Amino acid sequence: MSELTKNVKPLDDFNWEEFENGSAANVSKEELDKAYNETLNKVSEHQVTEGTVISCDKKEVIVNIGYKSDGIIPASEFRYNPDLKVGDKVEVYVENQEDKKGQLILSHKKARLSKSWERVNAALDNQEVIQGYIKCRTKGGMIVDVFGIEAFLPGSQIDVHPIRDYDQFVNKTMEFKVVKINQEYRNVVVSHKALIEQELEAQKKEIIGKLEKGQILEGTVKNITSYGVFVDLGGVDGLIHITDLSWGRVDDPHKVVELDQKINVVILDFNDEKNRIALGLKQLTPHPWDALDAELKVGDRVNGKVVVIADYGAFVEIQPGVEGLIHVSEMSWSQHLRSAQDFLKVGDEVEAVILTLDREERKMSLGIKQLKEDPWEAIEVKYPVGSKHTAKVRNFTNFGVFVELEEGVDGLIHISDLSWTKKVKHPSEFTQAGADIDVMVLDIDKENRRLSLGHKQLEDNPWEQFEATYTVGSIHEGKIIEMLEKGAVVSLEKGVEGFATPKHLVKEDGTQAALGETLPFKVIEFNKDSKRIILSHSRTFEDAQREEKKAAKKAARTSKKEETVKIDNQPASTTLGDIDVLAQLKAQMEKGE
Repeated sequence: MSELTKNVKPLDDFNWEEFENGSAANVSKEELDKAYNETLNKVSEHQVTEGTVISCDKKEVIVNIGYKSDGIIPASEFRYNPDLKVGDKVEVYVENQEDKKGQLILSHKKARLSKSWERVNAALDNQEVIQGYIKCRTKGGMIVDVFGIEAFLPGSQIDVHPIRDYDQFVNKTMEFKVVKINQEYRNVVVSHKALIEQELEAQKKEIIGKLEKGQILEGTVKNITSYGVFVDLGGVDGLIHITDLSWGRVDDPHKVVELDQKINVVILDFNDEKNRIALGLKQLTPHPWDALDAELKVGDRVNGKVVVIADYGAFVEIQPGVEGLIHVSEMSWSQHLRSAQDFLKVGDEVEAVILTLDREERKMSLGIKQLKEDPWEAIEVKYPVGSKHTAKVRNFTNFGVFVELEEGVDGLIHISDLSWTKKVKHPSEFTQAGADIDVMVLDIDKENRRLSLGHKQLEDNPWEQFEATYTVGSIHEGKIIEMLEKGAVVSLEKGVEGFATPKHLVKEDGTQAALGETLPFKVIEFNKDSKRIILSHSRTFEDAQREEKKAAKKAARTSKKEETVKIDNQPASTTLGDIDVLAQLKAQMEKGE
């Protein structure tokens, strides 16, 4: 006998007959089935019941509901509860008491859904803190599993700080508060920020109660905008305006601070409710003007960088926080109205001369034209009276042309000094802006920085020759080039122009001369000093007619005289008058003897 069986004794009352028959001899199969079924829970399909977790791993959770078999539920249905462990009570939904494999089919997700709507509404009414599982990202926020319902978590409700990386929250379980429910569409909105705000509220009240102007606090950069930086002071936000970030010019706050950076700030101001707090960063360092070289004075040359430019001038930073203004009038010796953008642009490195310096007001004016010699200092040497030059036309007025000989040296050509012969009504008829024109210096006004120039003086005065050519009474061919109310302008040879009044434009047939006609004209007036020639077409034929009439009258008078002489030579009878004449003649002869 083996060691395993030598001490084994058969039971005295063992019923071998029952063992062989498979059941008690005095108990029916029906009674056995009844007794078996009564030892198990009564489970109905499509109902929710409670079970106990008896096993769980990454793939599945096994739940005992007191049935003849245990149910297996995918672990994914418990993602919202990472703390699930053996022995936890969970609600399950019985989908099938027994599938083809004899397995009890349960669903935790459906059990949650069957009661989730009531639980979500209760959480909103009671301001209850609930747990949810963040499933994924969506437009504007995240999708959260709450009691099996997909709720929306807006990006602004994740934290009190702006969120830059949403992906870090995916697959995480967090606490939330239900903040809004749309009953019609069954939409649920949750917030995690609301929980944080509750915790910060007490802390915020404590901080606000202790705020004082000039107080220095540590904060965290929360947000950076184009106009400034928001700093979290521990539940209370303050704003550092862009002008209070640095003593120097700041075009982008990102160049000064970074997100989540810890910085010290000083409280500059706040309103009565203390919900708007103005902070400063630059105020923690000395003002750059206080560190400006004490030896710096007016007339010194400095180097700097153009940081801001406007039409009226450019601001140049000679060291961080110390700027000087170069007014546009100090950029060039020219007196023409121009914009500062014509000379400089932002970022230019420039050398300038200090014109004014006020350390108390922290103001400085600079100039760059002073680096060049003023052209008017020796104007008589470079542009003496009578010298000839080429200038550039700048603009016109009714009385003349403004020209520039070089930058800063301007002059005026009076309209009367443009041409000896042409009648110029407006300078734009003679030249155009931007064109070159030869000039002669006629006069220098150094005090007002203006030259009087002439163009016609480059040629001899042709009116000396015209006096001999266009004598009064001489006839010349001319063309009517302009009709005016008071008469017509007539172009003669050698570029000279004359003028004829309407009564002197009547032709021999009685009609009026028209524009463009070429006719003979008689000079009836010539004035060399005023450069005026008065013409008449009518006189060319009226004077001839007048001469003919005069000659006819003269001939008539001559003919009449000849007839009278003939009559006197004929014999005639002596009259009493003749006798008296003869008597007187005789008396004179006698007296003479």
